[in-house]
Amino acid sequence: MSVAPQYELFDHTADLGIRVCAPSLPELVPPGTEGLYAAIGEIVPRGGAVPWTVELHAGNPALLLRDYLAELLQLFDGEQRRVTEFERVQLTSEHLAVQAQTRAVDVARSTLSREVKAVTYHELAVRPVPGGYEATFIVDI
Repeated sequence: MSVAPQYELFDHTADLGIRVCAPSLPELVPPGTEGLYAAIGEIVPRGGAVPWTVELHAGNPALLLRDYLAELLQLFDGEQRRVTEFERVQLTSEHLAVQAQTRAVDVARSTLSREVKAVTYHELAVRPVPGGYEATFIVDI
């Protein structure tokens, strides 16, 4: 039996932790994305879709996931955009590639609960679990 893609938030000292489960490495990306957005608040998209692509290389999937989430945070903070749908996701031990659609954030209708400053390296992990994989990352709030 495989693990259903999901995320959960958990308290971590002065920060916030996010744990993601999925049946495969690539399937960690969508719930990781939603987990990061949930840490920020309820982010309501608006307007037309704009394509967004990111390709990263690193020594392991945990670093790739952290770097991807940092890119998402930059997209949110710098351009006030969020990923709304995935077209292609690849994640291996050394490579991550995502093609997605983004939409502008409707600031008036969104509820921004926390300012997420960064995705940290603290307790960063991706590990196999029965039925899939689990990723853990901590965000600095």
